[in-house]
Amino acid sequence: MNSVTVRALLVRGMLAGLGAGLLALVVAYLLGEPGVDRAIGFEEAHAPAHDHEVEIVSRSLQSTAGLATGVLLYGVAFGGIAALAYCFALGRIGRFTPRASALLLSGCALLAVYVVPFLKYPANPPAVGDPDTIGRRTTLYVLMILLSVLLAIGATLLGRRLAPRLGTWYATVTAVAAFALAVGLAYGFLPAVDEVPGDFPATVLWRFRLAALAIQATLWTGFGLLFGELAHRALRPRGAPAAAAAQAPAVP
Repeated sequence: MNSVTVRALLVRGMLAGLGAGLLALVVAYLLGEPGVDRAIGFEEAHAPAHDHEVEIVSRSLQSTAGLATGVLLYGVAFGGIAALAYCFALGRIGRFTPRASALLLSGCALLAVYVVPFLKYPANPPAVGDPDTIGRRTTLYVLMILLSVLLAIGATLLGRRLAPRLGTWYATVTAVAAFALAVGLAYGFLPAVDEVPGDFPATVLWRFRLAALAIQATLWTGFGLLFGELAHRALRPRGAPAAAAAQAPAVP
């Protein structure tokens, strides 16, 4: 793949990330922000009267312009990174079309980068977690992401190596089973983090975590669909539609 094609896919990846970010922004505002407001209300209700701090940035600005800026910038950045990964993976993960390759890559990335770490260290709303342990919790979460990505790459290489001997189906099943086993071992060895206050509303926590998962699923799925279409158009040979029309039988 030449540099011109890579550059074209990179630009399209960033545009697809922006579009996916807009979709995720809607989900974040409708599903995520109400949970954040409830958690902040719980935190303020349980804080001593003298501990209330003056907000440097208002909550209304945080939930609108601040949220939009963060989500859209994240979408553009991860879209560019995912496009580069797509350029490397295209043709190496099987004989898939550009659309199918983009959707498959997005699904695998969602699983490895978010779902697997999320199941071990799920997202928490405000008022959950000790401020003194934020560094430790962040380190553990990043470590889980790195392990998950490395294990996913290892499982992919294992499947490719076993495919000539076992066939595609059994090689895939073996690779998935090996990935699940390795993730289970990582879950067992890494320390748990449980800092949810005993009186924190379980419904608020549950809905917040579901909203966080929905935001990421929307982001990655939207990117896979949008980028797949853009990549299909970018990689389609020039003049293909005209050639297909010329070969089509004339209608009497």
